[in-house]
Amino acid sequence: MKNTTKMMKDDPHLTSYLDAPWAKAPKAYQNIVHEDENVIVFKDGFPVTEGHLLFVPKKRQRRLDITICFEYAWEWGVKGICDYKWDAFNIGINNGVAAGQTVMWPHVHLIPRRKGDTPNPKGGVRHVIPRKGNYEEKNDKKKKVPTLVDGIYYDL
Repeated sequence: MKNTTKMMKDDPHLTSYLDAPWAKAPKAYQNIVHEDENVIVFKDGFPVTEGHLLFVPKKRQRRLDITICFEYAWEWGVKGICDYKWDAFNIGINNGVAAGQTVMWPHVHLIPRRKGDTPNPKGGVRHVIPRKGNYEEKNDKKKKVPTLVDGIYYDL
């Protein structure tokens, strides 16, 4: 296994999911919520909301390896709604540095959402680009809508 600090500076591409920070963290086993022959699921080390999980393929040889993670995340998200743990959810992947990926092993985020966790959830994942989340803004210039920009909400 690689030295994680050196890896992130010199060689960001991992050869195993076991080299990733979530697997190398002290007592990482305490953050595992599921494991089978294909996927391991960790609690996110920097959760956006309570219940934020990472679905990590154990290998990355075929497209199916990451596709299974999306399927698991969807199923867990729906189960969380049915069990009244959250109201909705986002599923996403940061693929590449320009998309915000910092750990170069594929992984899928399940981010549970609850009513009121953001002033205006309309647009969902579109909010990753500042001022692009609310596509109705352009049609109604008089309407002020809380918009997240660099971690601060503005009425734009």
